[in-house]
Amino acid sequence: MRWLILIGMMLVSAVTVAKTVEGVNLPDTVSVGDKTLVLNGAGVREKFFFDIYVAALYLPARNKDAKAILDADQPWRMRMNFLYSEVDREKLDKGWEEGFEANVAPDKLPALRDRLKQFEAMFVTLHKGDEVVMDYLPGSGVHVTVKGVDKGVVPGADFAKALLSVWIGPEPVTSSVKKRLLGQ
Repeated sequence: MRWLILIGMMLVSAVTVAKTVEGVNLPDTVSVGDKTLVLNGAGVREKFFFDIYVAALYLPARNKDAKAILDADQPWRMRMNFLYSEVDREKLDKGWEEGFEANVAPDKLPALRDRLKQFEAMFVTLHKGDEVVMDYLPGSGVHVTVKGVDKGVVPGADFAKALLSVWIGPEPVTSSVKKRLLGQ
């Protein structure tokens, strides 16, 4: 009887490990390089009452401190699963640029401009069901996958920090997404 209870508890915990946000299943852990990362948090990016995408942040260990996360040169994954029917590439580009400008010191922004353009060139117009995965590996850079296609790597810890700041920096895309990504 004890074995049945133990097996039942294990099955229940296995089912509750993954999180579902707006129909998007998010595993509790992912592999990035040779590291296992845990789901730190996930939330929905909304604009004008429309759900645009589910954002999920994976880190080596759960952490609610945005500054500590941004200051650590550690692997991370940001996953975006699009919910909206169509997000034009031009709107994505504008969003990246606004996010960088809002979260990067003006004297540091020029050093990032060429890499930001390289990053923006990796994107296409995205549709409902499309997935974007950005994996940061220290010493390598941000590996970008769009709709299952490897788009390349943008080098630099400074770029990775600026990119992650779009969601959890001082001026995030939305404060509600920041809170959710930080597990709050």
